[in-house]
Amino acid sequence: MPTAIIDGHTYEFRPGQTILEALRALGTDLPSACYDPRLEPYGACRLCLVEVEGRPHPAAACNTPLQEGMVVRSRTPALEENRKSEFRFLLGHYPKEAVEKQPYEPFHQRLQGYGLVEGLEAAPDPALQDFSHPYLRVDLSQCILCYRCVRICEDVQGQFVWQAFGKEHQTHLQPSGPSLLESACVSCGACADTCPTGAIDDWSVLELGAPTAWTRSTCPYCGVGCEFLVGTRDGKITQIKPALDAPVNKGHLCVKGRYAFAYNDAPDRVSRPMIRRGGEWQPVSWEEAIAFVAGELSRIREARGPDSIGVLGSARATNEENYLAQKFARVVVGSNNVDCCARVCHAPSAVALARVFGTGAATSAFDDIELAQTFLLAGTNATENHPVVGARIKQAKRRGARLIVVDPRKTELARWADIHLAPHPGTDIPLFHAMARVILEENLTDPAFLAERVEGLEAFRAAVEEWTPEHAAEVCGVSAEAIRQAARLYATHKPSICFHGLGLTEHHQGSETVMALANLALLTGNVGKPGTGENPLRGQNNVQGSAHMGCEPNTLTGSQLLPKARARFEEVWGCPLPTAKGLNLMQMLDAAREGALKALWLVGYDVLLSNPDAARTAEAFEKLELVVVQDLFMNESARAYGHVFLPAASNFEKDGTFMNSERRIQRIRRALPPAGDSRPDWQILCDVARAMGQGERFAFEGPEAIWDEVRAVWPGGAGISYARLEHGGLQWPCPSLDHPGTPRLHAQSFPMGPKATLAAVPYLPSAEQPSPEYPFLLITGRTLYAFNAGTMTARTPNARLYPTDRLEVSPADAGRLGLREGEKVRVVSPYGQATLPAHLSDRVKPGELFSTFHDPAVFINRLTNPHRDRYALTPEYKRTAVRLEKLSVGVANSP
Repeated sequence: MPTAIIDGHTYEFRPGQTILEALRALGTDLPSACYDPRLEPYGACRLCLVEVEGRPHPAAACNTPLQEGMVVRSRTPALEENRKSEFRFLLGHYPKEAVEKQPYEPFHQRLQGYGLVEGLEAAPDPALQDFSHPYLRVDLSQCILCYRCVRICEDVQGQFVWQAFGKEHQTHLQPSGPSLLESACVSCGACADTCPTGAIDDWSVLELGAPTAWTRSTCPYCGVGCEFLVGTRDGKITQIKPALDAPVNKGHLCVKGRYAFAYNDAPDRVSRPMIRRGGEWQPVSWEEAIAFVAGELSRIREARGPDSIGVLGSARATNEENYLAQKFARVVVGSNNVDCCARVCHAPSAVALARVFGTGAATSAFDDIELAQTFLLAGTNATENHPVVGARIKQAKRRGARLIVVDPRKTELARWADIHLAPHPGTDIPLFHAMARVILEENLTDPAFLAERVEGLEAFRAAVEEWTPEHAAEVCGVSAEAIRQAARLYATHKPSICFHGLGLTEHHQGSETVMALANLALLTGNVGKPGTGENPLRGQNNVQGSAHMGCEPNTLTGSQLLPKARARFEEVWGCPLPTAKGLNLMQMLDAAREGALKALWLVGYDVLLSNPDAARTAEAFEKLELVVVQDLFMNESARAYGHVFLPAASNFEKDGTFMNSERRIQRIRRALPPAGDSRPDWQILCDVARAMGQGERFAFEGPEAIWDEVRAVWPGGAGISYARLEHGGLQWPCPSLDHPGTPRLHAQSFPMGPKATLAAVPYLPSAEQPSPEYPFLLITGRTLYAFNAGTMTARTPNARLYPTDRLEVSPADAGRLGLREGEKVRVVSPYGQATLPAHLSDRVKPGELFSTFHDPAVFINRLTNPHRDRYALTPEYKRTAVRLEKLSVGVANSP
């Protein structure tokens, strides 16, 4: 490697490394106001100037690459005096009060170090202060015009909120709206994170104090799996910052990951076990609660058999805890009745990708985003639901990548798209078949890939023959020419990568829709190569892990089919596994309504609020003799039907691992002790198992011991030890301790052999159709500021940013119905009704509506239909026929 001499030290450097990077690697903390490793350096502040032997003038260390034989000096008297002068120039009318109140800011620490604080006399200027935002406090009296906020907002988030106005001495920054709250800000906090002075700062730090300890962990929200640093002080979280070296988020976070942590200390958090007696919840000891659960489960098992009991794992719990949940069901209860919320979201993705490619998981890594030339986003609103991935895709688009968006709504990325295909909800199969037909008809396939890696071509060709773009256009409501353009772009502007979301899976043909999408990757050779692949964007932080750990009735840990893996598990567990076919979540509820299922244990899952057709879900709960709720808060399931409540520790209060959408396993680490008497989920499961006579099979000292057993039963994860995870996450398969992990699947072959088979799936129109009585189609989904049942986000200032669910109505429909912005409207379906405010939006087409489902007071799932995917039984959340009723004037039901 080349070498340079830096402050007298011989230093080996990598090509392209800057002087500043080398100095920091050597432990020299050189000042720099405009530098951020997430941004391209441009050397404006002049604080990092260094002397380079042979050059007449000092050079900016941040943007000067090292060269062979270079001799660098960073701390000469002349340089230090120059730095003092530069600091004085930057200070201008800097308020002394800011240094006193925010001593933790890097710029203020530099001022203290150079003895420049005493000379400050200015006071903050109220005209430059903006206190409108619930998370971000702005005082531009402290702005030194380093432009880091402007650049990070543009080049990392892509939001363009902070803008410079004026010239020379009149230059100043301000947000894109009247206030930060009213601007285009998405509250990601990147500006506050990069600001060296605290001109933009976190209210939580100003109010609770700067952290005194930091713990690296992984975000508990969506399936992106961002790593962050949890800052704590006096037993509370006061700040969260992104991990700069995290491979997934690369030093970035969204509003939920960075700011929505106040739920951890919410006043209504349940921190003591409770049993409902005489209709009232009564606090009890852990001993009594454990004995109650163990006794009731034993009674029901003896009276009605083990298959009268069901266990539901949690997408918010760790891999280790979900592993124990399914082991508990199979070993302690003796039933394969175990499932998790993957059933109601991405189970169709797992089914489809397993049938087409042989593995029911994402084929790629998020780092393929930067390698792709074309993106096909189908049924995913990535910038709201997976914001950091959405931001990375947006930046790729800014750099010249092409973008195709398939979504009924005009999402943010749809506005950025080269082609936006807006099919009627549930008509994606004809659309993808028509794209496939164009690819075949115009010879846009990858012939070599088809010959070596694909079979079933002629049967598939015959199956899509009827789906000309014109025919598909009639069914989907998009133009035939747009279909052709999308097919040509995806097939020819390669490498091309697909990401899809619940807009594809939550339909009665969700599994088949994902198969139809996967066909496009096979036809064009866009799988197994850099910048390609087919990838479900998972909704919750560990929904991929909960299913993969075995919280499914027909698979064991590692998604191993039960019949094939039975012997391995029986050997490790030291007992036989149940042989009866297990029930998934939807089947459990059916069985409960029929009186066959009598007990249900809900680990971190509000089934009543989350499931469709809430009236039918309630009928099932009413028949249960025992409902065990294990959670942080008294959720809707517990409030209405719970018999015992077991308080769980939060993700900030325990150790373990999560698995993100790209198959990456990452550590979470305890930053705080459990609140009150709450316990980690793994400990609660072990306690009940012990009380039911299975203590020896649940005698774990902690999460690492549980994980080691996971590795023993799952060959594909055998090489992923806690020791290795200390140095970053690993993507499975990772079969040995010397294996590097597998960022990209199917590079050479597929699990079933060298070739995958194209899926010739039929199109079957949904039974849920508009009618004169119910003329609108309702789509449900998430928003940026709220998360799922609102259990966590509703207990944070995010509730100010998105107070309640609202109904998006096209301006044309609103005008016809006489609806005004914010007016309450009753939405009625054949299954129930809900009342919520109307929001006039061009994001939806006439005849279609959209609502989020986060507010229990609205309870939008009273409306959604009972139809299910044909393979995975996932509900059809994305298509419900409804009518609208004006509360003040009467009924309006014409689209």
